[in-house]
Amino acid sequence: MSDPLLVEVAESIFAKACTEQERLVAEHSGWAPDAWNIVADAGLPWISVPESAGGQGGSLGDALAVLQVAGRHAVPLPLAETGMLGGWLLSAAGATVGDGPITVVPARSEDSVSWDGRRVTGVVHRVPWARTAERVVLLVPQGDGWSVAVLARARVRVDEQANLAGEPRDTVYMDQVVPIEVHPAPAGVDPDTLAVRGALSRVTLMAGAVERVLEITLRYTGERKQFGRAIGEFQAVQQHLVHLAQQAAVAAMAAEIAGREVERGGGRFEVSAAKTVADDVARIATRAAHQAHGAMGATREYPLHHLTRRLWAWSREYGDGARWAREIGDEVVAGGPDRLWPLITGGSAAARMP
Repeated sequence: MSDPLLVEVAESIFAKACTEQERLVAEHSGWAPDAWNIVADAGLPWISVPESAGGQGGSLGDALAVLQVAGRHAVPLPLAETGMLGGWLLSAAGATVGDGPITVVPARSEDSVSWDGRRVTGVVHRVPWARTAERVVLLVPQGDGWSVAVLARARVRVDEQANLAGEPRDTVYMDQVVPIEVHPAPAGVDPDTLAVRGALSRVTLMAGAVERVLEITLRYTGERKQFGRAIGEFQAVQQHLVHLAQQAAVAAMAAEIAGREVERGGGRFEVSAAKTVADDVARIATRAAHQAHGAMGATREYPLHHLTRRLWAWSREYGDGARWAREIGDEVVAGGPDRLWPLITGGSAAARMP
């Protein structure tokens, strides 16, 4: 369980830092320095990173609670990358996080990375906020395991790209780059675990975003009048509102269960299910919201698009629903018919049973 006071503080800070103007600045330039300074001064990017590693301490649940609030406010900053992902990799390997923004290489299938023990060479894609991060963190193969390598941003070449929401998702070229530091990763810190935590970060952001989409849509349909009545009173619009409310509840529940199980030390099954659900949420919830808003929802001046575009973009990051559905299918097939019901009812706990 997260601290309610932490959620309240995060709401206040994000409301102050992430104004409409800051989001537009970030989308235009790829960075929102004023927003970062406010959020960083409060220590929010480093929640859940141990104090011994330069973080703020707290649990993974605390970090996820902050991330869900960030999703509500469409925060255009690398919060997940700096703390929950980068901070986790660095602290697990015995390194410190520093005080600037961090990005993490998501380890996509089309990436190509080689490590000769001294230098890193390769091309990695869709790296969040690589252009403005102070350090680039990635996993490199080391013998039978993995090591955490930290590269200075100034030592790599960045081709600026963006996702559908206008957030930087850059291509990074590494030409025999000597890392700032390299640390052996402990057992359990590998690309598969990074993918699970990355997917959980996106599910959590999406849960916050769809919650806010519901609030905006309810307010609009309650205020907008047609034929002397609020449009929210018309049955056709009410159907959209019901679908949207259902998706908000589903997303929140999926994020909560997945986060709880990852914090317990497992959670792959729950994250797979949550990311699969999130794919449907992005499609159904955004359609319902835009149908209820009509043309207003598509205008640049109205805040809805900041959230719906992020829902579409985040649903594709760290694997789309089809990829994680295959994970579930593979696990079910591997377990055989006798394990099907325990897996459905027990999730990750059942999957770990002999």
